[in-house]
Amino acid sequence: MGQRLKFATYVEIQSPPGGNHAELIEDIVRLAQHADQVGFDTFTILEHPFHEKFALNPNPLALFCTLAQKTRDIRFRTLCHTLPLHNPMVLAGEIAAADILTGGRIECGVGRGHAWLCKEANIVMEESVPRFLEALEILQLAWTRDRFTYEGKYYTCRDLQVVPKPKQKPHPPLFIVGTSSKWFKVAAEKGWGTNIGGPAPDFVFKEAAEIYQSECRKAGTEPHMGYGKGVFLAEDENTAMNEARQWVRNFIDFNISPMDTLARNTPDEKKRLVDAGYAFYAADDFPKLRDLTFEQLVENDIVYVGTPKKVTQKFLDLYDRFHYQELVIVPHYGGMPRWQAIRNQELFARQIKPVLSAEIDGGARQAAE
Repeated sequence: MGQRLKFATYVEIQSPPGGNHAELIEDIVRLAQHADQVGFDTFTILEHPFHEKFALNPNPLALFCTLAQKTRDIRFRTLCHTLPLHNPMVLAGEIAAADILTGGRIECGVGRGHAWLCKEANIVMEESVPRFLEALEILQLAWTRDRFTYEGKYYTCRDLQVVPKPKQKPHPPLFIVGTSSKWFKVAAEKGWGTNIGGPAPDFVFKEAAEIYQSECRKAGTEPHMGYGKGVFLAEDENTAMNEARQWVRNFIDFNISPMDTLARNTPDEKKRLVDAGYAFYAADDFPKLRDLTFEQLVENDIVYVGTPKKVTQKFLDLYDRFHYQELVIVPHYGGMPRWQAIRNQELFARQIKPVLSAEIDGGARQAAE
């Protein structure tokens, strides 16, 4: 392994219907401060302008700039900026300004975003791939060229100067996210990072992980693959199981809820999703997680629930299967109170993180391969 194992937190900012949004965002600010204090490397959130149950964060850069004034070391990553929703010439300057204001602590995840965002943001679904590719190219030009000209189908500019330029050179670290393995191939070829994982069975992500790591070897680039997993921790197993029940159930239900807004009931509607590159959203596997009981969600490792010792072993087993370079835990979800999310981070940082670092960075896991 070329670098030490990294540790991050990921928060979607899920809100129960009608919840107090201001209090929830303040909870997330406190959670990020705590993550910095206990030694996490990166705080990650997504950009999502709709659906309070799924996520409450249309402006991640504003949150990052606020957090930069309240933290010392932790870095900030968006997973992801939904590029088809933006004018990339404007977004490039916004990200650069945030990089300056955070002291060069910005990391930039990019993607097409969820299929359900297209209609709500007045974006033609079939345009999401070419818009994404054009926007990604423009971001790089805007950050690395004093002036540039671009002639695309959706975006055009002539002799344009985008200012300011980012503090990090040539630009903030890039990460590609998505549900299609082809984007992981692009990330590997470019030497960019990627993130997998989430509220789904681990085998779902195996192909993408293998493609990314294989393509990194071919391209001679160093992989940076983060693996995300929701956790609920307590010193006692019964306490963990009893307290986690409502929040884990909400976590799954809130994640699935925007699927109900998609036109995906007829063969033609599903074909349209597939043709637009959103095959994941045409399938029924994700919605069927609603049918699992809380116990089944835990048994199938959709969320890791239990004592630090039990969950440590699960993360070691996960490493043996995926060889991630970064572990991204989800400590807050489903409307849980702040104190339980803080406890998740505290127990992970104090009892799980040191063991994982010793086992993985110390070479024990590689020696066992």
